[in-house]
Amino acid sequence: MPERLIMGKFSIGDRVEVLDETISGTIQKVDGDFVTLITDDGFQMQYTAADLVKIEGDISVTNYEVAKVKKEKEIPKRRKAPTIKPKERSAPKMEVDLHIYQLVKSSKGMSNYDMLNIQLETAKRQLDFAIGKRIQKVVFIHGVGEGVLKEELRYLFNRYDNVRFYDADYQKYGLGATEVYIYQNT
Repeated sequence: MPERLIMGKFSIGDRVEVLDETISGTIQKVDGDFVTLITDDGFQMQYTAADLVKIEGDISVTNYEVAKVKKEKEIPKRRKAPTIKPKERSAPKMEVDLHIYQLVKSSKGMSNYDMLNIQLETAKRQLDFAIGKRIQKVVFIHGVGEGVLKEELRYLFNRYDNVRFYDADYQKYGLGATEVYIYQNT
């Protein structure tokens, strides 16, 4: 006859096993929520009723069944909110790629002056957008090239009082990007 596990009420003489330990025995005394038992080794021990499982039958409880009962009684753990690493916290909120092929379908037939004007207009429009939306950090990706666009961007950024700029993270962008920090309370 297979064994049965029963949680709950205990009586003197019932066979029980302890949930967290490999101890089994016979109940000698029941005092409210506390149960005293004589182990199979002859020791007298006291446990709360919640720590015990009643056994019916001759066979002892398997670890699988004990784990199953423990799982039912287990209080679900709260999940921790994902922690933001300091490096990610300082990561730019907005990136603007000023490569001409990102801004127009085709640059065929355009002069360098026309391309530079489109790139600068885009940079100004995106910077004004970031200021309006209170975005603190913006990275302008301009590429390395001959440095004309980079110098024009620096001239543009110098016209803003609430803006500081510096080379962006070298590991991520190399020399081809400028990071802009926008002071919000000015």
